[in-house]
Amino acid sequence: MTSVRNLLAATDFSDPSRLAAGRAARLASAAGARLHLVHAVSGSAMAKLEQLLGLESAVEAQLIEQTQQALDTLAQDLSTAHGVAVDCALLQGAVLDELTQEANRVEADLVIVGARGAGFVRHFLLGSTAERLLRKSAHPMLVVKQPPHEAYRRVLVPVDFSAWSATLIELARAVAPGAHLILFNAYEVPFEGKLRFAGVSEATIESYRLKSRRAASLQLQSLAANAGLRPAEWSPCIPHADPSQAIIEHEQALGCDLIVIGKQGQSMTEDLLLGSVTKHVLVESFGDVLVATSKNA
Repeated sequence: MTSVRNLLAATDFSDPSRLAAGRAARLASAAGARLHLVHAVSGSAMAKLEQLLGLESAVEAQLIEQTQQALDTLAQDLSTAHGVAVDCALLQGAVLDELTQEANRVEADLVIVGARGAGFVRHFLLGSTAERLLRKSAHPMLVVKQPPHEAYRRVLVPVDFSAWSATLIELARAVAPGAHLILFNAYEVPFEGKLRFAGVSEATIESYRLKSRRAASLQLQSLAANAGLRPAEWSPCIPHADPSQAIIEHEQALGCDLIVIGKQGQSMTEDLLLGSVTKHVLVESFGDVLVATSKNA
C-alpha cells in the first residue's frame, strides 16, 4: 500500500464511533481519499424486535428511515467539517458479512471502527465479532480510541522481522505520512531463565543480551533502509522485555498516538485468531491501533 484511496468507516452513532468517523474524515481529507460511511442494521435483531413487539411493517420502515436520516446527517457533517466527499450506505443483514462485503465492494484500503459503542462494536476489543472480522477481512483495520484533534505525530511500529515487518512500515507511512516512526523490537535471550537455573553466570547471560541487542539493532537498520526511511524519519527502540507489556509502556513513555501492529507474529499462521500480543495491545493501549491484516497489503 503506497497510498490510501478508499476508506470505510463503520458507525453505530455512539460517541466512540463518531470519533472513528471523525478520524476517517481527517485521513480522507489529508490523503484526498473517498470516505464511505456505513451503518449495519442486524437482520436478526430486527426480526426479534418485530416478534417481541408485534411491530407492523410501517413501523419497521419508519425505523429504517430514521436510521437513514441519521446516517445522511452524519455524512453531511463530516463532509462540511473536513471538505471530503462522503458516500453512505445503510446495510441490512448479518453485520459481519455485510461489513466485509461492503469493504470488498468499495475496495477499501482501510476500515475504521470505534473502540467501543453500541451494537456490534459495544465490546469491540474483547468481542468475538471483532476477532472474526479481523480474521476474515483482507483490509487493514484502524481501531480509534482518541479524539482526532490532529494528524498522527509519533507512530510505534512493533516488528519481529517476520514477513509482517515491511508491510507494517509501508502501512504506517500510508496512514501517517508525516509522522515520526519508532521501530520497536523487544528482544529476549532464548531460555534465559533455564540458563540461570543451570548456573550460567550473570556476566555470561549479559553478554548474550548484548549480542541479541546488537543483532536486533542491525536488523532494524536494514529494515529501515530497505523501506527507504531517512535517519530523521525513524528511531529504534530495543528493550529487553516481554513485548506485550513493553509496547504499552513505550507507547506512553515515547508519546505515541498510534500503534501499527500485525495480526499475527512470526509463529502464527493465517487460519488462527489474533495473536496474543495484538490482543493485548488492542485492549490495553491508550491511543489508536492499526492492525495489518495481510502481509502483502
